[in-house]
Amino acid sequence: MPEPFVVAFVVGVTPGKWARAWEARMPASPLTLRALSQGAALAALADGTVDAALLRLPIEDESISTIALYAEQPVVVAAKGHALEAVDNVTLAELAGFGILEDSDWEAAVELAAANVGVAVMPQSVARAHSRRDVTARPVTDAPETRIALAWPTARTTGTVDEFIGIVRGRTANSSRGVRPPEPEKKPEPAKKAAPKGGPKKPGPRKPGPRKPPKRPKRR
Repeated sequence: MPEPFVVAFVVGVTPGKWARAWEARMPASPLTLRALSQGAALAALADGTVDAALLRLPIEDESISTIALYAEQPVVVAAKGHALEAVDNVTLAELAGFGILEDSDWEAAVELAAANVGVAVMPQSVARAHSRRDVTARPVTDAPETRIALAWPTARTTGTVDEFIGIVRGRTANSSRGVRPPEPEKKPEPAKKAAPKGGPKKPGPRKPGPRKPPKRPKRR
């Protein structure tokens, strides 16, 4: 059995649709997904533990190639019943008086926000992943967006990596430049019977048969 193609992903990323596309396109090559923190995923890329990773930009390591995939909407997370529940969205200036938590551990930040210690700004996908009944979230209109990217070591840009790149970028199997699954063997078509020499016989002229006498009209 071939070695699995291992892809790490950070919290908030949902790689299921790409995994399903891989399974359909590459049934002979298993795919393994591994949830890791940003730092752990970068370390795993460096030591070869994973082949590729879905991470947040920026990535400062110049040995890593990246392809930006999509942007994430920033939101603020606050305790249930907080004054922010009364608005549809907020700006960073409006949040200044509520005490923005600077904790880089988003799960811990949600815990502190739930305890009404402050409010936490994070990507909407992360807030959804750490959703709780005792917190609420609102869009922050002027906070910088975060971007999710596919990352892999440039020195290990294999055909399998390129196949996964094609999947996350929406390339079809026919247009993908990576490793394509073998096409099913076509069965030879049965040989057609040769036509008889001289070609098909043409029907000869019809011989006139005896004519029937015309019917006489009935008398009333």
